[in-house]
Amino acid sequence: MPQGQPSVVPDDGLTTRQRRNRPLVVVHTGVGKGKSTAAFGLALRAWNQGWPIGVFQFVKSAKWKVGEENALRVLGASGEGGSVDWHKMGEGWSWVQRDQQMDNEEKAREGWEQVKRDLAAETYKLYVLDEFAYPMHWGWVDTDEVISVLRDRPGTQHVVITGRNAPEKLVDFADLVTDMSKVKHPMDAGQKGQRGIEW
Repeated sequence: MPQGQPSVVPDDGLTTRQRRNRPLVVVHTGVGKGKSTAAFGLALRAWNQGWPIGVFQFVKSAKWKVGEENALRVLGASGEGGSVDWHKMGEGWSWVQRDQQMDNEEKAREGWEQVKRDLAAETYKLYVLDEFAYPMHWGWVDTDEVISVLRDRPGTQHVVITGRNAPEKLVDFADLVTDMSKVKHPMDAGQKGQRGIEW
């Protein structure tokens, strides 16, 4: 396995091991495809390490069966890696107009309250907060509060947040940020989403 060499060694008083194992806040944002897919790929790595995983799906329909959900549930129940809990909050799609989604505001806030409880209890080692950038972008959940809670979370809990329009404050705070840009997408040519690619 190649060993990454940091370009800077901070004067923070930590050992190499302490710095290497510090918990991360990861943000996948941008208009391109693959934000959630990348987060679920990270969850596969966490499962392989035996970490308990909590997936909190904000905004996307609670009735929608995404392929990653079934796969991660099966893996979580296999007893070979980490456990996987899957929580669904929203009832509408993230790309639908905001005024059609206002009923989801309360569910998004309830979901955030559950995440806060789980962080305080150190329930999981990895949290996937899928589409959580939207409730912050729309003002449903206060970004400053999110940053404060994440900054003060106990233990070594990693948190991945996905969604377009991640607030700049969150981007500045996060340890790892990827902006998924779009070069081409079949939907631009009139092709609808398909099995095995979008779900």
